[in-house]
Amino acid sequence: MPSLVNQRCLNHAQREAVARCPACGHYFCRECIAEHDDRVICASCLAKIAHSPLLRRRRLVMLRRAVCGLVGFIIAWFFFYSLAQVLLQIPTQTHETAMSPFR
Repeated sequence: MPSLVNQRCLNHAQREAVARCPACGHYFCRECIAEHDDRVICASCLAKIAHSPLLRRRRLVMLRRAVCGLVGFIIAWFFFYSLAQVLLQIPTQTHETAMSPFR
């Protein structure tokens, strides 16, 4: 394994490396690293870590929308089914007298 003293930054070849990213294993200079959760990590790995909760949140939002849409459809279906059952209970004679005003 090469020592840190002989390494150069992955992004800036003219600069000495000061740290090795534990996630990807590449060497970086001071400008290319950041401290996150008490460890030194490169910017690209930090972006991946920061992007992960957004993906989970987006999936939860999509699942929530799908469930709300399904529940709304079921409620609308039940409402119109119940309305149809009430209309079917109306006697046929009521329909016939309402349709012919000249009787």
